[in-house]
Amino acid sequence: MEKKIVNNYGSFDVVFVKGEGAVLFDAEGKRYIDFIAGIGVNSLGHNYAPLVEAVQKQAAREIHISNYYLSDTGVAFADELLSATGFSGGFFGNSGAEANEAAIKLARKYGYMNGGEKRRTIYTLEQSFHGRTLATLTATGQEKFHPPYFAPYVADFKTIKANDWDVLETAFDDTTCALLIECVQGEGGVNLIDAEWACAVSDAARKAGAIVMADEVQTGMGRCGTLLASERLGFCPDVVTLAKGIAGGIPMGACLFRGKADKVFSSGDHQSTFAGNPLACSAGRIVLKTLSAPGFLDDVNRKGDYMRSVISGWKIPIVTDVRGLGLMIGTEIAGTIKPFDVEKRCLEKGLCVSIAGTNVIRFLPPLTITDEEMDAGLAIFRSVLEEYA
Repeated sequence: MEKKIVNNYGSFDVVFVKGEGAVLFDAEGKRYIDFIAGIGVNSLGHNYAPLVEAVQKQAAREIHISNYYLSDTGVAFADELLSATGFSGGFFGNSGAEANEAAIKLARKYGYMNGGEKRRTIYTLEQSFHGRTLATLTATGQEKFHPPYFAPYVADFKTIKANDWDVLETAFDDTTCALLIECVQGEGGVNLIDAEWACAVSDAARKAGAIVMADEVQTGMGRCGTLLASERLGFCPDVVTLAKGIAGGIPMGACLFRGKADKVFSSGDHQSTFAGNPLACSAGRIVLKTLSAPGFLDDVNRKGDYMRSVISGWKIPIVTDVRGLGLMIGTEIAGTIKPFDVEKRCLEKGLCVSIAGTNVIRFLPPLTITDEEMDAGLAIFRSVLEEYA
């Protein structure tokens, strides 16, 4: 495949042909425990029967229509999602980057409407990640994502350090249009944001006349044990972006807004050909229904707490920290160990994981993962860590 499609992903030489729950099978029939779920996309696991049935039924009825018109499935999902999250309006897209592009454009227009051309600075956090387009790359607070060959980057983005109380007095002024926060910095290393600081920095931004936006592309849709991770931090964003697990494997993103951020967009401000197509919305409805079932998110928290406690309990010397929320888990390993070697060795032994930050092994398993699947994957992970201990 890489002979015809550029290998931008550094893909491993493994071809998967089917999946069931949190298990994948390659072309040779080898079994793998999936602790990455398409980087948090397959939130309900592989071959989840209600999701498969809904997509099949929708495909037979209507896959796509132009956004010049409305689809009953799209309208239904929009109503259900807004009701569940407490937002008043939204824009459907195809990805996290597109959702964040929508948020950035909304923030810039909000600033223009409430301060003119000078109010256009967007603050993000160091070690954040917001996407691969030029604007979302610029918003990303990691210099490794800003190579010179993509320059010039989009103007008027600034970064502040997460959990730094000193910046609250100096960061925001009448040139600020928005603050954009990841509730957990996934690509940055599964770095946790202090809830008290998140509320305080949001208050400071709002006092300066800015809106507050949460990038929940990775943390949202139940990943962190609540429908939105911002619920756990308590800072009540004016804008939230969603993607990854929102449609259980069908490409989709969303930018939701309320309060001061509502009624900013008008016809023509932001559009997309495929956005919110009926097929994706049919999948999204199943995901939302599943997450809303009594006890489901409590079980996500139970599973996450279990996995973190098991890893911590091993007392393996090369493990320097275990952190996360819900089923977003980061195991930090000693700097003398190459994370890629651990990732590769896990794959060889039948476990799919990923790297985050510089030295963190990240787990984003399906929210539906069973206890047996967790234990099987953890056993492989322990055996690999012990090889390097």
